[in-house]
Amino acid sequence: VFRSTSGLTIKVKLFTVPGQVIHNSTRRLVLQGADGVAFIADSRVAETQHNNESYSNLKANLRENGFDPKEMPIVIQFNKRDLPGIRSDVELAKIARRGSEPIYRAAAIRGDGVVETFFGLVRLTWVGLDHRYELATKFGIARDEFLRSLAEQLQATPEELEGGAV
Repeated sequence: VFRSTSGLTIKVKLFTVPGQVIHNSTRRLVLQGADGVAFIADSRVAETQHNNESYSNLKANLRENGFDPKEMPIVIQFNKRDLPGIRSDVELAKIARRGSEPIYRAAAIRGDGVVETFFGLVRLTWVGLDHRYELATKFGIARDEFLRSLAEQLQATPEELEGGAV
C-alpha cells in the first residue's frame, strides 16, 4: 500500500495462476483486471514447447479480455535456473533480443530473481498506469518514490529493486 501526499492510495495486488490447461478459465478470469503480467517460463530446454504453448495461451486470453498483448506490460521470468538441462544465459539473451519483453532469470525455490522480476514488472506497469491516470502530474506521485516505498515495505535490497533483465 502506498499513500501519496495528495491522499491517493495505491494498492498492489498479486495473483498467481497455475499453468495447467484445465486452469485456463481461471487464468482468463484473473487477467480481466490485470495491469501487468509476469509470465513464468521453465528454463529447461525440454519445456520449450510447453512454454511456447502457454505464452500463446496467455496472449489469446489477453485478446479475449479486450487487451492488446503488445500494449500489456509483460515480463518473462525463466525460472528453475538451478536445475540441469536449462537454456544457457547466451540463449536467454538471444530470446530477449527477439522480443520486447524484459527477461529475468530465477531459481524461485531459493528466492533468486523473484523480487527482481517483481520490480521489473512494477517499473514497466508504472509507465502504462502513469500514462492512463497521470499519476505524476495529477497526483504528484513520482515513480521512484513509489518504488522506494514498495521496496521498503518488502524489505528489498537496492540490488533487488534495480535488478536488471537479461
